[in-house]
Amino acid sequence: MATMTETAALSPYDRIGGLDVLRRITDRFYDLMESEPAFTALRAMHAADLAPMREALPLFLAGWSGGPRTWWDANPGKCMVSMHTRFGIDKTTAGQWADAMRQAIADVAPPDTAIADALADVLNRMALGMAKA
Repeated sequence: MATMTETAALSPYDRIGGLDVLRRITDRFYDLMESEPAFTALRAMHAADLAPMREALPLFLAGWSGGPRTWWDANPGKCMVSMHTRFGIDKTTAGQWADAMRQAIADVAPPDTAIADALADVLNRMALGMAKA
């Protein structure tokens, strides 16, 4: 078991469990979006085929959290917020995204609960920040 100093030295990517855990979170997120009526408006904003998103989101999260920058290298100069402006995200859909992601993280239950909670919180703020008034 890592000491508190060793844990603090790890990147969020390492603390969450790396790409495998981020893929499991992403898959659970999209599974929830497809199956739960509470996320209907969010699901309607997405393409019928979620496979490209299931592949891209964990790669984005990996680089964003201090891991391999595969998504970033493949998408130079792209900004996640500006990439979503065309979707007309409102408070309802932003809230649905944040709720589905928080549930996905909880369901996957990474062992480092502090980093899992922090990830859920920062993604919640990011999602809500994309909402138009």
